[in-house]
Amino acid sequence: MQADIAPPPATSLTAAPPQRVSVRDAVLDLLRGFGIHTIFGNPGSTELALFLDFPDDFQYVLGLQESVVVGMADGYAQATHNASFVNLHSAAGVGHAMGNIFTAHKNRTPMVITAGQQARAILPFDPFLFSGQATELPKPYVKWSCEPARAEDVPLAIARAYYIAMQEPRGPVLVSIPADDWERLTEPVAVREVAHTMRPDPVTLAHIGDALDASQRPAIVVGAAIDRGQAWSEVVQLAERHNARVWVAPMSGRCSFPEDHRLFAGFLPAMREKIVQLLGGHDFVFAIGAPAFTYHVEGAGPHLPAGATLAQLIEDPSVAAWTPVGTAAVGNIRLGVQELLQRPAPRTRALPPPRAARSVALPPPAGERMSCAFVLQTLAELRAPDSVVVEESPTARPVMHGYLPMLQSETFYTMCSGGLGWSMPAAVGVALAKPQAKVIGLIGDGSSMYSIQALWSAAQLKLPITYIILNNRRYAALQEFAPVFGFQPGDKLQGTDLRDIDFVALAQGHGCQGARVTDATQLRDALQAALAAPGPFLLEVEIA
Repeated sequence: MQADIAPPPATSLTAAPPQRVSVRDAVLDLLRGFGIHTIFGNPGSTELALFLDFPDDFQYVLGLQESVVVGMADGYAQATHNASFVNLHSAAGVGHAMGNIFTAHKNRTPMVITAGQQARAILPFDPFLFSGQATELPKPYVKWSCEPARAEDVPLAIARAYYIAMQEPRGPVLVSIPADDWERLTEPVAVREVAHTMRPDPVTLAHIGDALDASQRPAIVVGAAIDRGQAWSEVVQLAERHNARVWVAPMSGRCSFPEDHRLFAGFLPAMREKIVQLLGGHDFVFAIGAPAFTYHVEGAGPHLPAGATLAQLIEDPSVAAWTPVGTAAVGNIRLGVQELLQRPAPRTRALPPPRAARSVALPPPAGERMSCAFVLQTLAELRAPDSVVVEESPTARPVMHGYLPMLQSETFYTMCSGGLGWSMPAAVGVALAKPQAKVIGLIGDGSSMYSIQALWSAAQLKLPITYIILNNRRYAALQEFAPVFGFQPGDKLQGTDLRDIDFVALAQGHGCQGARVTDATQLRDALQAALAAPGPFLLEVEIA
């Protein structure tokens, strides 16, 4: 007869159920675990439940328009190297923000965007201010989008969104959250360790290293992913190891090599034939952290000079896929360059010829407007080398390349997309992330009007930003580009003149100090005063 065996006490088999918390508390705890304590937003009715009993350890940064919100979050994420958290309003708010969501996509900026949605119970009735296809609206410029099937799944969706946003190539993601989800009870979600980088294939890197070692006259083309990936010093070492001339890739949104370095060669334009011309004489071209190459106008002919071969190290497999020629290694830039530096030392090469010295910009004759070159030359003389320039002045950028060199890592930001309206708010985000740095927003008059509301956020936060508005009273980039489309000198180009905008009044109306300078003899003193201001200051400079 088999003896009866008493079952063990229920408490020894059944673990206590996890404590349930509100979706709001679960999400906020998750953000804390990710090191996120700042929320950027412009709230609407469907977002209000998130802010009930808003915790003291979080900061809410208000932008006065959704595109401004995303621009601020982009600058902040780039400067902190962590995903930013954005809260937008339903379909209209996401629609307003799409210009800078596109830029965040091109900038490879990690960003978790939440968009409000109407309550689940009324979604079948097409309610006012709902988003009919919330997950489709931001595509294709987000890496992933989701509207969770249940309120209880919102924290898991936020966690997944963060890991996807941070995985290289980084970028924005979006989670649509119905208004009544925040109060529902759910289980907390623990933060996991998830790798964000991938080591490039060692065999492909070895082939690139062999070609680099064997080359006679190598050139390195650097791009934004170097500074994004914190590989500045490694790339400098690699260039010095091979005595390779270093060019900046077309339309690069970051500074990736010291522009006063002996090996620095200059900037490649976004034109195929000119790139081939400038790289002439090199037998091996190594693009690091950059597409090879970004073009802005139609071109023809080869992508490289005769006799040259191309290799590329890029964190984005889609970029490697469309590159027309050469060998591509895909993976983290810093890890890839470190592996190349571990190879045996190559033979010694002679230094290439130095870059031609730039000319000196002279002040204008009395009564004439200053040149952009004179303004930027003066700014270069006055600014601290570790000050951070956030630029959006398409006409001034080629001039900046000659007269305002960037000398240190993480001291230059601009948009990789070409879309305007990013840099005014991005300067706010960078200043929030780098509170000890002087941030200089170098903005064109036309560009500034896309997101002038950022001045209000800068004033409310009392940030040390000096905005310099280069006012030439026109969309000069369009006027200079017009000959490509057949315009002749003297032809009228519609919609490019900008008259009668008072930037000082706009600054003061948003709570910022402002001043205007028209006389070259007053420029130095005006710039010194603007740079010394402890809070936000707008200096309008009238240029030729």
